[in-house]
Amino acid sequence: MAKYTDDVKALLPLIGGKENISSVTHCATRMRFVLQDPEKADVAKIEELDAVKGTFTQAGQFQVIIGNDVQEFYNEFAAASGVEGVNKDDVKTDAKKKYELDSANARCSC
Repeated sequence: MAKYTDDVKALLPLIGGKENISSVTHCATRMRFVLQDPEKADVAKIEELDAVKGTFTQAGQFQVIIGNDVQEFYNEFAAASGVEGVNKDDVKTDAKKKYELDSANARCSC
């Protein structure tokens, strides 16, 4: 049994499911998600998971703080969820596109 099995399985529905993940990667301590609909993420319940140290959103990325074991958590998450990660630059580009699209839709008087 993997170290983070329970938290990994719990995170996917709390983040809004596989279909809510536009892209995901990680840095030294955090999982970095670009979500289709950030409102679907249950931040309070995500922060209750044992492996999670906190969350925040920055530059269009929903970031889940795991700590130094993030690589192991990320690998387990990818395997359990079937979500294939991308590199950090791709996540930044995806977040920027989503932010620009959301901003344009907010200004639209359609």
